[in-house]
Amino acid sequence: MNRETHWNSVYANKAEEALTWFEPDAAQSAALIRSHAVAGDPIIDAGGGASRLVDGLLEAGLGPLTVLDLASAALDVSKQRLGERSKQVNWITGDVTTWSPDRVYAVWHDRAVFHFLQDPAAQAAYCDVMSKAVAPGGVAIMMTFAEDGPEACSNLPVQRYSSQTLAAKIEANVPGQFIVINAQEFVHITPKGNEQKFQMTVFLRKGKTA
Repeated sequence: MNRETHWNSVYANKAEEALTWFEPDAAQSAALIRSHAVAGDPIIDAGGGASRLVDGLLEAGLGPLTVLDLASAALDVSKQRLGERSKQVNWITGDVTTWSPDRVYAVWHDRAVFHFLQDPAAQAAYCDVMSKAVAPGGVAIMMTFAEDGPEACSNLPVQRYSSQTLAAKIEANVPGQFIVINAQEFVHITPKGNEQKFQMTVFLRKGKTA
């Protein structure tokens, strides 16, 4: 089963609230984005799927907003939940490792996509896309399982990171383009009450702003 089929199957067969990564309001991500963006700044949620982050960003008057995800079934969940408000969002069904951005963004947000990429070629492709998508002076917010976090998610293996090892991975693939400006660890509580340890790193895209 390829990745697209896998994720479409997940969202077709489980309720949004039953997924281990479900957050009722995505408050942490929303707060981070608000600290780096103002109204009018383009924002992309890479792998946003059915996340309720987009709801909170719309309510905060941020955007324009783009949500990119491999699974059309996941995006459909968000569109149905938002109803008429979904027309305010640019929805893209696509693979983050092969997608070609047609604009740059002030904020790139990824909660737990990159850690699924095990193949060095896929990691390199992701970093290349991210470097093209983030405007100079913009930020990339990346969350992955921490080094002592789960070894798998949704029956797929993941690569765990510390902020330092993630920064080293980004630097190896797109050298000299991003610097770390914030890093922390946190614990996500799943709908069943289990703990998942994450790390979060905010990268600043180097270069002169327009």
